[in-house]
Amino acid sequence: MNAIFLEKKTQGKMEIDLTPKSAKEAYGNNGGSYLAWSPSELPMLGEGNIGAAKIILHQHGFALPSYSDSSKVAYVLQGNGVAGIVLPESEEKVVPIKKGDALALPFGVVTWWYNKEDTDLEVLFLGDTSKAHKAGEFTDFFLTGSNGIFTGFSTEFVSRAWDLEEDVVKSLVGKQSGKGIVKLEGTFEMPEPKKEHRNGLVLNCLEAPLDVDIKNGGRVVVLNTQNLPLVGEVGLGADLVRLDGSAMCSPGFSCDSALQVTYIVRGSGRVQVVGVDGRRVLETTLKAGSLFIVPRFFVVSKIGDPEGMDWFSIITTPNPIFTHLAGRTSAWKALSSKVLEASFSVGSDMEKLFRSKRNADAIFFPPPN
Repeated sequence: MNAIFLEKKTQGKMEIDLTPKSAKEAYGNNGGSYLAWSPSELPMLGEGNIGAAKIILHQHGFALPSYSDSSKVAYVLQGNGVAGIVLPESEEKVVPIKKGDALALPFGVVTWWYNKEDTDLEVLFLGDTSKAHKAGEFTDFFLTGSNGIFTGFSTEFVSRAWDLEEDVVKSLVGKQSGKGIVKLEGTFEMPEPKKEHRNGLVLNCLEAPLDVDIKNGGRVVVLNTQNLPLVGEVGLGADLVRLDGSAMCSPGFSCDSALQVTYIVRGSGRVQVVGVDGRRVLETTLKAGSLFIVPRFFVVSKIGDPEGMDWFSIITTPNPIFTHLAGRTSAWKALSSKVLEASFSVGSDMEKLFRSKRNADAIFFPPPN
């Protein structure tokens, strides 16, 4: 993988590696595993106060109830399962989830996840760590399990808080041997999910109305406060982009100081990022399972391989605004002819040729014939 580094100016100079990275397993067992991206390997996570992780649950895998020090957006990468969601001072919602579902998880929400199917359930989490214990990392607090709150309090405190006899408390604590993820017996019956509980909590990005649809180019579904109101509480926007084979995504940047964190869901393609002083700070191949970050105001463009490429991104504002530099909606089209001639130091013929191109295409460009 060919990597070019971003040079950040501080008191001295240091290089920040923008090369896409894969997640590494933090813990797991026969019920599944929890994987995370570390700011020590992807420094822009710490710089941008962004956390990234995912869970993979095998059949009958159960991710124990927990809450986090970070608000997050969850995206179901694969499979079908059940999510339990308890918003502060609200009743539990037992939600059926499937591939393409996005959920906004504000501070204080308690969640659990379960998979009873043969196919693994895989869920991506991207979120804001500006209030977290560690910049660029999620810290989860489990209600049960070997690292849950019951194991931390003394028998006396648990007994008094929950009005239980001490022998009952010892039995409760003694049975909590699993950490984070456990595997349940196949005969164990979990709560049945209710479709109506999806309302206001879940948006399926593969079924939602398209915000952008370019034939042979690509499609976009944007998560915002209109179609998923909890996004406002999370403070993050998100989108699912599906780039067709050999198509190009127009060079563009976030014009409202937002940071973009992108996970490659499917396929592969090439990416270039240009930063300060016109320096190309990243040029590499993106592959499914990798995560990369575009710094604020930096310009990014991607070209899909023949099989195309899908990605899910969060943007560090709930209603992001982007400026594109090529295509019908580009900033160049808004500039007057004389300004372009002066800027490029070219004659009117060259300016007219430049302006005449890409008058029909916006955001995505189909492959050349």
